[in-house]
Amino acid sequence: MRGKWKFAIMNFLSQGTMRFGELHRAMPNIRQGYLTQQLRELEKDGIVHREVYKEVPPKVEYSLTKIGKEFLPVTQAMSVWGEKYIELLKETFNEDTLEKKK
Repeated sequence: MRGKWKFAIMNFLSQGTMRFGELHRAMPNIRQGYLTQQLRELEKDGIVHREVYKEVPPKVEYSLTKIGKEFLPVTQAMSVWGEKYIELLKETFNEDTLEKKK
């Protein structure tokens, strides 16, 4: 699912402003380049705000925009639904059906 990382980023940022390294440590299974890409897309979509401080070394912080915060209940509802759907699939199909055919 392509959106899972964006949902995760939004979930972490719902707790407050974070720097890139903090986000990456919170999600160790995402590649650094892919995290950068996801953050850029969320920023382009107006969901995430990127604040660059003119320091040496540069300091960058990420936070949710107002519309990003308003979108959180939607992402949380989708996550709950997704978990229920996965359980339904597990109950409906046996393990042999879910495995890829060799």
